[in-house]
Amino acid sequence: MTPVLHSPRFWLLTAAAVLAAGTTFSLGQWQLRRAAQKEALQVAVESKGRLPALDARALLAAPNMADEIHRPAVLKGNWRPEHTVYLDNRPMAGKTGFVVLTPLVLEGSAQAIVVQRGWVPRDFADRTRLPQVATPAGTVTVEGRLAASPSRLYEFQGIETGRIRQNLDLPAYRAQTGLPLLEVSLLQTGAASEGLLREWAAPNLGVDKHYGYAFQWFGLCALVFILYGWFQLVLPFRARIHSRRPTSRDQLP
Repeated sequence: MTPVLHSPRFWLLTAAAVLAAGTTFSLGQWQLRRAAQKEALQVAVESKGRLPALDARALLAAPNMADEIHRPAVLKGNWRPEHTVYLDNRPMAGKTGFVVLTPLVLEGSAQAIVVQRGWVPRDFADRTRLPQVATPAGTVTVEGRLAASPSRLYEFQGIETGRIRQNLDLPAYRAQTGLPLLEVSLLQTGAASEGLLREWAAPNLGVDKHYGYAFQWFGLCALVFILYGWFQLVLPFRARIHSRRPTSRDQLP
């Protein structure tokens, strides 16, 4: 009988176990590296939030506005309420409603920026009924932090128009309004006002998710070793020991 350690099946299963363990271990390490990258980015985001607030002049003079995302800003300008849009299906405080967007023409400039002014609940009896939002006339001061364009949900075909939209396509919105809108937006912060709630979630880069995935991959790696050791080493060893024990018939004279 061919010894177990010399059988082709044994070496085939050994190679498969090594490959599976190596793959899952590598994937776990990759998730840890991703978590480390996200943690470094989270530190950078928090550092941005502690910088002095930008005004309109400093913002417009920035070499790359995208590099200023997450930085505080205090901007003066005039609202353009005729271009206000409502992004649908946006949750806040455990409820679903609209995020209200209004362009702000910056003081002393023709440039404008989209301001994510806050959140309002929707009327579930009449989806087309828009809630009342006060928009002050004249020059206003808006505090917030710079952000990318509003997050996108599932897409509809074609360019959206009208007051209620699923997403904001910035180039299309720029063309519709005729305003020279900046590539960044302003997430208005502060207490609730003008009928708007501003309980924005803190920036979350999903670091915990990567640690969770790493734990799963390392767990699978350990499971491969355990199953391999049990079925390929322990059980065959026990079977050989059992086969070598003398039976009662062997002990008869």
